Order: sequence, then structure tokens, then C-alpha cells
Amino acid sequence: MAEGYGAEIVEIKSKTGACGEVYQVLCKVLEGPDAGRVLLRNIKGPVRKGMKIVLLDTEREAKEIRTR
Repeated sequence: MAEGYGAEIVEIKSKTGACGEVYQVLCKVLEGPDAGRVLLRNIKGPVRKGMKIVLLDTEREAKEIRTR
């Protein structure tokens, strides 16, 4: 079974993806060696501020999407 790290969504930054189905969110890692770190991640599906999620790793971070 895969091990994960609990995180909480702090802020929803923007929508991305071909149809807007992916959200860019700032999430705060709650446990593990990177506890307290805030990461920018892409999450598919409905999300809300304050929602708890499980990250399989805390090393990767998404690139911020910029409009032209």
C-alpha cells in the first residue's frame, strides 16, 4: 500500500486543463518531514478551501500558470 502525507488546501489559485477540470491550489503539508511547507499542486476534481487531501510525495511542485 502506498504511503502518503496529509495536506490541507489553503488557497485555490486558478483553473487549468483543456476543459478547466484541473485546479491549481496552494496546499500546506500537515505531516511528514516537510510539515508546514506550502506547495503549489495541480488537483483534478472538485476542491474547496480547507479540504484535506493526501499527497503521495512532497518533492514535486507545479509550475504557476500565467496568462499572456
